[in-house]
Amino acid sequence: MADPSSYRPRPGEIPDSPGVYRFRDEHRRVIYVGKAKSLRQRLANYFQDLANLHPRTRTMVTTAASVEWTVVSTEVEALQLEYSWIKEYDPRFNVKYRDDKSYPYLAVTMGEEFPRVQVMRGHKKKGVRYFGPYAHAWAIRDTVDLLLRVFPVRTCSAGVFKNAARTGRPCLLGYIGKCSAPCVGRVTPEDHRELAEEFCDFMAGRTGTYLRRLEKQMMEAAEEMEYERAARLRDDIEALKKALEKNAVVLADATDADLVAVAEDELEAAVQIFHVRGGRVRGQRGWVTDKVEEVTTGALVEHALQQLYGEETGDAVPKEVLVPALPEPVLPVQEWLTGRRGSNVSLRIPQRGDKKALMETVQRNAQQALALHKTKRASDLTTRSRALEEIAEALDLDSAPLRIECYDISHLQGDDVVASMVVFEDGLQRKSEYRRFQIKGRVGDTQIWHGTGQDDVRSMHEVITRRFRRYLAEKEKTGEWVEDETEGGLGNGPKDDDGRPRKFAYPPQLVVVDGGQPQVAAARRALDELGIDDIAVCGLAKRLEEVWVPGENDPVVLPRTSEGLYLLQRVRDEAHRFAITYQRTKRTKRLRSSPLDDVPGLGETRKQALVKHFGSVKKLRSATIEQIQEVPGIGRKTAETIAAALAQAAPAAPAVNTATGEIIEDGEPDTTGGSSGEPVTAGHPDERRGQET
Repeated sequence: MADPSSYRPRPGEIPDSPGVYRFRDEHRRVIYVGKAKSLRQRLANYFQDLANLHPRTRTMVTTAASVEWTVVSTEVEALQLEYSWIKEYDPRFNVKYRDDKSYPYLAVTMGEEFPRVQVMRGHKKKGVRYFGPYAHAWAIRDTVDLLLRVFPVRTCSAGVFKNAARTGRPCLLGYIGKCSAPCVGRVTPEDHRELAEEFCDFMAGRTGTYLRRLEKQMMEAAEEMEYERAARLRDDIEALKKALEKNAVVLADATDADLVAVAEDELEAAVQIFHVRGGRVRGQRGWVTDKVEEVTTGALVEHALQQLYGEETGDAVPKEVLVPALPEPVLPVQEWLTGRRGSNVSLRIPQRGDKKALMETVQRNAQQALALHKTKRASDLTTRSRALEEIAEALDLDSAPLRIECYDISHLQGDDVVASMVVFEDGLQRKSEYRRFQIKGRVGDTQIWHGTGQDDVRSMHEVITRRFRRYLAEKEKTGEWVEDETEGGLGNGPKDDDGRPRKFAYPPQLVVVDGGQPQVAAARRALDELGIDDIAVCGLAKRLEEVWVPGENDPVVLPRTSEGLYLLQRVRDEAHRFAITYQRTKRTKRLRSSPLDDVPGLGETRKQALVKHFGSVKKLRSATIEQIQEVPGIGRKTAETIAAALAQAAPAAPAVNTATGEIIEDGEPDTTGGSSGEPVTAGHPDERRGQET
């Protein structure tokens, strides 16, 4: 715990001008980002008597080890820079809206030759028009199902579309009239795009004109005695009206507006947003946040607006934003919204009429969301704090382990040996810092074992050595932190090749291994060999859920009702899940590229049975025909075919890691970075960082 006076800037150093400031911990990690109209006045509030600070603010300033600031010209620039830094650094003490980016949207891929209507989540993509967000994906599908009768736009995936084009037969929707079947040429690309544009216009709220046009066409068809066409138009009108009934009119003047409401207590706040387009509620979303410091309702509204519109431009930002309290000061936020939209945006509190009544409805939703969240969480903040304190007490630690790393080994009969590293901070998952390792049976240039792959103890020793050797290497570079004036300070600190901050530079307070006394001893030995003595180690054995610590003959037994034991179990189970998922992925890839693929008549089930029986293709290649016949489902003739195919497929020369000189088994690329402990490289950046996709 740091003393804030030890890093307090000297009098006169802090400028009296707008700017953005960052608090960093002892490892130079950004833990809080804030903005201020006057940096001098704002930062002075943090360096007063600790007894006068909000409890969470007190925790933040005692966790920090330094403070930095960047001066900007205006408060609007400060708002933009604050948003950029929060996105880049993801500071643990900043307001975080859980469940963001998880709401489903109705999306139309206008960038494709044949636009497709579908449900999309996550970040918005270029060339796609979005409507929503909706509370549930089924609400989107119900709406689309009603509208496809009138706007038969393609909804199939690229694979289904290509297959239909190849066979010349449309899917079921094409036969029942809910798709215009562009895959088989029933409609031209131009006509299909026009259908998609009409669909988008209807979803955007321009419904009255389209309904009146359909009604006119229906009357004309009836007058011309085209009764079948008139009946079809009548049913289309009914379908559209039924879809519109799902979104009742709430504002009679066809207003485009977003309404933001906040319900809060001392520790948490719930934010609810209603998206009103053309006078109708087109979408709803909500967030819950921990209140890191004593923050006003106006400040919570400002954070919500940053989250809502930080990556939006044009019509995605409505002309009017209604809020329960205005940020202080309000003018910079309003100018920022105007800049995002490209035209004037009104930010105000509704005082009377329909808008005030609708705001009360949004407010009730926010209060219900906060109550429901608290019921589900069951004082989760208090529970997590108690769990960390129980772990610290049981393991005799100096302080609660705010960062915990857990390691697990996974393999299949000695093949495809992998390890996982998961990270929990403040008792919560930190998936962006998960890592996956391929175990080669070597550390450095010394071969520890070869061929068995089943020695979990040695595997644990290797992975701990690789991870903390990387930590020590990056720790030596901490003197390289410099301000990058050309990037406004965004380039501070060690970076990976992809420009992201290095994560191995941050050590845990506790290392948890999946296993008992042998695995714990291996992890402790690896740390001792590297000269690291300030990181605690423990293991959790599955059989009796015993907690083992190095050098002790008896385990630490925590009560079954202990919150500390429950947290350790969650950490261990997450590491196991992450390891076995990666191991199965590697096994699948190996089977798909196996020499057994060339054996005629040998299906996936029997291939897996062969590999499982012998352990590897290498051992299968050296087996006799009689031994191959021992596998269930393999007869004499099939065994001879397998043996002949494997004999013809000469084994590839062993691949060599040019950086370490190590032999890589089965010719698989060494994507772990040798002994450096880098994340497994895959095609997607998120996979390189160990995230689930």
